[in-house]
Amino acid sequence: MSEEKWDRLLHIRTTGRDDSHADQYRYPYEPTPYSVLERLGNSGYIRKGNTLLDYGCGKGRVEFFLSWQTRCRSIGIEYDERIYGKAVENQKTAVSAGRVTFCGEDASQFEVPDGADRIYFFNPFSVEILQKVIHRVLESYYAAPREILLFFYYPSDEYISYLMTVDELTFSDEIDCRDLFEGSDARERIVIFEI
Repeated sequence: MSEEKWDRLLHIRTTGRDDSHADQYRYPYEPTPYSVLERLGNSGYIRKGNTLLDYGCGKGRVEFFLSWQTRCRSIGIEYDERIYGKAVENQKTAVSAGRVTFCGEDASQFEVPDGADRIYFFNPFSVEILQKVIHRVLESYYAAPREILLFFYYPSDEYISYLMTVDELTFSDEIDCRDLFEGSDARERIVIFEI
């Protein structure tokens, strides 16, 4: 199914790239392809009882799709006020709106809720910000120990190198997505780490 058809099915508008507020620390808005989200949703790693955090959620595609497909709860974090506004607009019409919440704040300042146990990243920001976010996630984990899975779609070598140095993180699995696109790009995967 095309990106536009998925958007229509979910009653949202998330297509297109937006780099109007991108800089060296915060990267452009580019939604995760629905084919990748389908694969993640079908993996069994996210279920009804889970709460998913999406850092750099943009217009909310990850939240609306995965809440619809897996029945999980989702929280989207977005610092760009204009794009955050579009996520909130989407929530007014989305089929899975009741299971989704958005927070318009800086990822490095966001306090991770005790119930959050699935976390999604599609290269939303620099490694410097990622380090602060992982620190916040670990604080939450130590305050309320639980299984936490972190999903990194299309991860940079820089991200992976850093993640391998965090003692509390263990590489858990990888979901190969190369067959979904032309060219067999080795980064077309979701790398999963567990705390």
